[in-house]
Amino acid sequence: MIYLIVFLVGLVFGSFLNVLIHRLPSGISLVKPVGSACPHCSHCIRWYENVPIFSYLFLKGKCSQCSKPISRIYPIVELITALVTLALYMNFWLGWELIAMTALFYTLIVLSFIDLKHRAVPDYLLIIAVVLAGLVGNLTNILIFVGGFVLLELAITFYIQNIKARLTKNKALETQRALGEGDMPIAGVIGGLLGVHLGISAIFLAALLALIPALYNLFAKKEIETAFIPFLSLGLLITFLTGFNLFSFATTF
Repeated sequence: MIYLIVFLVGLVFGSFLNVLIHRLPSGISLVKPVGSACPHCSHCIRWYENVPIFSYLFLKGKCSQCSKPISRIYPIVELITALVTLALYMNFWLGWELIAMTALFYTLIVLSFIDLKHRAVPDYLLIIAVVLAGLVGNLTNILIFVGGFVLLELAITFYIQNIKARLTKNKALETQRALGEGDMPIAGVIGGLLGVHLGISAIFLAALLALIPALYNLFAKKEIETAFIPFLSLGLLITFLTGFNLFSFATTF
């Protein structure tokens, strides 16, 4: 029963995270308007139309007023938030560490979905994530991983802009950067929580996971740029919950 309650609480918070994901990048106040509205017809969503997941299923993914489709992102965020909340509760139970870790992963969820949509994230959310990681993790490792990512970004960007651009004669590459600025603080969060060995493993795991949509976009001739924060967050979550070490796993084969 307690697990069900925690899951339902996670769904409620997931609904709130949807508000943050929608409003923060657009600079919309979190206070006004109080209620949500359909982006197509501006219909004010009633409370019983805003019950996490259940309302989406009941309405068959459409607005009750204009019948335009409701983004699947909303129930996906709610479900992910509920599952993450339950997983963290099963690992930490009640205490300040549970509160800090839950707030951190909620922040990562918001950052991930904003990055997926806008390919840019608010700096203050990155700062919040680093501060929360500093409360429960190792500050020295945070600084080491951020510094390491800065050097890595400089090296790869130099290669892309100065070597690859000339070899391929692609002028568009002359201004392309290897990593987003938001990736570096998240790398610091990973290092602070997991330590050096598991942190590196989580980042490599994130890179492998990111290859899947990157290869798909390449063969489908779509936009090649891939949002990396969602995969860094996923690599962190998997490694944090399971202790999975990619390098130890690889040496067994």
